[in-house]
Amino acid sequence: MNKKSKGLSIFAFLVYFFLLAPLAIIIATSFGPDKSLIFPPKGFSLKWMMNIFKIEMFRKTFLISMQLSVIGTIIALIMGIPAAYALSRYNFKGKNFFNSIFLSPVLIPGIVLGFSLLKYLVIYSKLNVYTSLLIGHVIIIIPYIIRVISSSLSTFDYSIEEASMSLGANKIKTFFVVVLPNIRSGVIAAFILAFINSFNNVPVSVFLTGPGVSTLPIQMLIHVEYNFDPTIAALSVVLMLMTAILMFIIERTLGLRYFAK
Repeated sequence: MNKKSKGLSIFAFLVYFFLLAPLAIIIATSFGPDKSLIFPPKGFSLKWMMNIFKIEMFRKTFLISMQLSVIGTIIALIMGIPAAYALSRYNFKGKNFFNSIFLSPVLIPGIVLGFSLLKYLVIYSKLNVYTSLLIGHVIIIIPYIIRVISSSLSTFDYSIEEASMSLGANKIKTFFVVVLPNIRSGVIAAFILAFINSFNNVPVSVFLTGPGVSTLPIQMLIHVEYNFDPTIAALSVVLMLMTAILMFIIERTLGLRYFAK
């Protein structure tokens, strides 16, 4: 091994260590028996894992976060797929303007966007907390939907679409029978990315939550504010495990390895 390869190996090791070391610390402290976060732990205990399910607000906000993420992602897909198709397929006046509008939630700081949504959805429009949260989550994940699906459409051969219409299929049937199946990898990737960003969102959710309606990340922040026990570390491990299981199930059932080719 020459010096260059050895240097790259050391650099890669340091990068992986920087990324994985915090996760290892969280996993280790989640199984500690002490009442505070101590690393390395002085023993092994599952009581903090069990404590997650004893806290009612964790159970309640988890269900709310799941509902918001699933429903919000579905709505964003319904809106984002046609938008991405129009932006990729056609050239029209104001295309750059609409493209900037759709991508603006990513460019605007989350705190500014959250405060703006609070002002116009809750204060001015008098919408309830759940509806405001749902609208806010749809707004913040639409850019991810459009960017990912637009990337899939950039490699799509539109001559296939024209061939379908020349054989008698209308535009709507052609879209669902020809276009959509060919970009399914992009749709799946967009769904996963949008779901994760919605579920883990804090800057917008912290402004739009209210009495009786909150999300799991916000509830975790509230718990940390008043408690210093390893419950949050244990909950983080559970969420990491759930994400890994979700990715495994999707890969086995939908064949993401095949779609990634």
